[in-house]
Amino acid sequence: MSEQRPSPALHVELVTLFPELFDSFLSTSLLGKAVEAGLVAVDRTNPRDFAKGRHKNVDDTSYGGGPGMVMRPEPIAAAIDDLEAKRGRTFRVFLSPSGTLLSQPLATELCNRGRVLLVCGRYEGYDDRVCAAYADQVISVGDYVLAGGEIAAAVVIEAMARLVPGVLGCSASTVDESFSAGRLEYPQYTKPPEWKDLAVPDVLLSGDHKAIERWRRREALRRTMARRPDLLTAHPLTEEERRLLDDE
Repeated sequence: MSEQRPSPALHVELVTLFPELFDSFLSTSLLGKAVEAGLVAVDRTNPRDFAKGRHKNVDDTSYGGGPGMVMRPEPIAAAIDDLEAKRGRTFRVFLSPSGTLLSQPLATELCNRGRVLLVCGRYEGYDDRVCAAYADQVISVGDYVLAGGEIAAAVVIEAMARLVPGVLGCSASTVDESFSAGRLEYPQYTKPPEWKDLAVPDVLLSGDHKAIERWRRREALRRTMARRPDLLTAHPLTEEERRLLDDE
C-alpha cells in the first residue's frame, strides 16, 4: 500500500492555451523540489479543449474594430467550470496589465489562500465579460505588456511558492528581503573579501552582530531612498529610522 501524501500547502490552477510552457519551470530548482515534495501542486487546463467547432477556435475579432484578436469567453468559462467541478472552488485571479500591481503583501495574501486559479490571457486579452463573471481579482505584474499571461503567471507562482513553509532552506530568508517591510533589501556580499579592488565593508567582517544589524538597516534605507523613493511615500520613515540615518 502506497503512502498517501498530505494535501499541498499551495495548490495553483492554471488556465492557459500553452500549458507546455510551464514544464521546465515547474521541474527546476526550488520550485521543482517543492512540487516533487508535495508542498506545491500546479494543475493546468487548456481552454482550447472546451472550444466548439471543428477548428476549436478560442478567439475572434473585436467588436468595434481594432487590431488583434480577443479570447472568447465561453472556452475560458467552461475550463474554469470543469476544473472546479473536479477539484472545488478556487480564488480566481485573472492576469492583465490593467489589474492591481503584484506586491509582496499581495503575494503573501494569495499564498495564504491555499488554492489560487490563474487565468492567462493571449492576443489582445480576453472578453471582459468572462472577467466580470468569474474574476475574484485582476492582477498585473508590471506596467508593461507581454505577449501572454503565462510569464506573468510564472512570476505569481514563484512569488507565492517561496512563502510556503519548507520551500526555502531557511525560513528567515523571506523576512528581511526586499519589499517585506516597504524597504529594499540591504547589500549582500560573499567571498572573496576583496574583488577588482572592491572590498567587503569592514563592519561585515567585524563579528559585531549589533553593528552589522545597524549597518544593514541603514543601507537598506539608503538603497530604498536612492532607487525606490516611491516606497517611502507609501511607507514613510519612522522616527527610529530617521535617527538611524542621522547617526553616522
